[in-house]
Amino acid sequence: MTKKCGEIAACGLLATAALTPKDANAKNFQQDDIYLSFPQYNGSDLELYVDNNGTHFKLWSPMAEEARVLLYDTDRNTPSTDTLKMSHDAHSGIWNSSVDKKLYGKYYTFQIRHNGQWLDETPGIWAKAVGTNGKRAAIINLSSTNPVGWEQDHGPEIKAINDAVIYEMHHRDFSVHPTSGIVNKGKFLALTESSTQSPEGRATGIDHLKELGVTHVHILPSYDFNSVDESNLTANKYNWGYDPQNYNVPEGSYSTNPADPATRIKEMKEMIKSLHDAGIGVIMDVVYNHTAENDTSNFSLTAPGYYYRHRPDGSYSDASGCGNETASERAMVSDFIVNSVKYWAKEYHIDGFRFDLMAIHDIETMNRVARELKTINPDIIIYGEGWTAGDSPLPAERRALKDNVAEMDGIAVFSDDIRDAVKGHYSDASDRGFATGKPGNEETVKIGIVAATAHPQVNYNKGNNSKKPYAKSPTEVINYVSCHDDLTLTDKLAASMPGSTEQDRQRAARLAQTIVFTSQGTPFIFAGEEIFRDKKGVHNSYCSPDSINAIDWSLKDKNADQFEFYKELIALRKAHPAFRMTTAEDIAHHIRFDDVKEENVVSYSIIDYANGDTWKEIKLIFNGNTKPISISIPSGQWKVIARNGDIKAEGMGEIKGGEISVEPTSALILAKE
Repeated sequence: MTKKCGEIAACGLLATAALTPKDANAKNFQQDDIYLSFPQYNGSDLELYVDNNGTHFKLWSPMAEEARVLLYDTDRNTPSTDTLKMSHDAHSGIWNSSVDKKLYGKYYTFQIRHNGQWLDETPGIWAKAVGTNGKRAAIINLSSTNPVGWEQDHGPEIKAINDAVIYEMHHRDFSVHPTSGIVNKGKFLALTESSTQSPEGRATGIDHLKELGVTHVHILPSYDFNSVDESNLTANKYNWGYDPQNYNVPEGSYSTNPADPATRIKEMKEMIKSLHDAGIGVIMDVVYNHTAENDTSNFSLTAPGYYYRHRPDGSYSDASGCGNETASERAMVSDFIVNSVKYWAKEYHIDGFRFDLMAIHDIETMNRVARELKTINPDIIIYGEGWTAGDSPLPAERRALKDNVAEMDGIAVFSDDIRDAVKGHYSDASDRGFATGKPGNEETVKIGIVAATAHPQVNYNKGNNSKKPYAKSPTEVINYVSCHDDLTLTDKLAASMPGSTEQDRQRAARLAQTIVFTSQGTPFIFAGEEIFRDKKGVHNSYCSPDSINAIDWSLKDKNADQFEFYKELIALRKAHPAFRMTTAEDIAHHIRFDDVKEENVVSYSIIDYANGDTWKEIKLIFNGNTKPISISIPSGQWKVIARNGDIKAEGMGEIKGGEISVEPTSALILAKE
């Protein structure tokens, strides 16, 4: 399986189905009873707060024998200047200490004595500001990090998640290449620069995003992660960031000065405001399912054992494939996850969250996440991977699985159905899919088209990955054909289409994305796909150098027609609510599949002004064959929207009904007003 972290590695959009726990493990889940008697604390003031009475430290560690705070003048390499003894409240499990002055500019760590030994120092799990490499927490005035106009800042308003067009990007990938024309390469500030251009004069950076028309960027992990040495950024070490260290602080390597705790916070906020000013929302990739380290993680150094699931022999359970998994079903773990995302939504105005390996978490916690985030921002977006990377003692019926998404209100899951059916299986580079000429995927493509909802004309028994409709609404499904994990779409097509020309592969990419963007559910694309970006065939680039991961912006000129296709495809979806129905009932009523005998062809209509559309009927025919097919179109005058690898959202001429030829590896889209 793909690994994607630093020293231990984490897993991402990999699996096609959740693993079922062994009966023995399910029974042993009762080992968690030991933690049920632990005291809980529901306050929002962990682990530091400053008021007019001074600076207050509050640590939840019910198993600690002693606890103390160490104060520092600098973020590293200096001895402590003071040590504060903490007093214990056994009823709440809280350790307290206060100083009667505001310690702004100072740094601190916690240290507990457990089983007779003092453990290593930790900034705690609630550090909101840190210095270099996140080993010491910082005491700063967060309001001083707000950009001008921050009080009025907000993201785009959307009626439903499937009004969004999501663009997944990594800070370095997007801006670090010499052709980006961006000054702050690989930094948060890269997305604050306007009028940046490639050597050929094409828009890059935030102007590129506006030109493309996406509504939201999904940024790979931007909290403080473990694998990049912030004291040696000239080494240009790369990582995706799925190795969490400090969950509530921005990553220092994306700032211009990691040693200044305020800089990373201010610059991330400036990036978010810049995107918001451009009408683009920000979705943050969060990885609460595991930590980069085990016994030396901030969780373990604060409350040893509590935050993780363990096997009967005491070893760490490992559903993440990264050495451990967190125990979201425990009260203080659940509270941490919920309060952490609320903090990002309030303090940083984050517009959405993508949960890595979400099925490691329990359904109840994810429902709490959705309920409480929606009270902050009704338009907030929440989705995640509906699978695990390994077995877990958490029973399957309690997991936030793809198959359980109907039990999670306001949460969506990725569709591995449409992904593998359209391009071929993710784990087999040579496997072809519908868009690359492999028959047998027609019914699974239909499952993707109806967003895994129940439809009278879709036979789930013929589905490749799912054998039943798992979504009660199309708002619960994210459609995609590639992401940061596994081969890029460009590389996948090259591997599965030997002997093909680049033109052949670009036609296949256009067909694949046309299926995604005209399907019900929410479309999701990987940064650079729109200019046919590749990673030189590297399957798992989590720590590959910039030479593999960086987007070469000269491709935007070379593949200008490909970019225009994506741009028009996005414009088409945004202009027509028929592609964005919000109920399963509407889909079942308005979508009519045609009885097609030809292999590797899907034909259907969206009828009766679906979802208030201005078009009475939209006819879509997808031809995944390498030869043209003939299909009968109802009589009347039709506006041509897409044909033979070209598309115009406003139309490109008209044709009459009758027998129509659909060119190889292409979509024919017609509209009747």
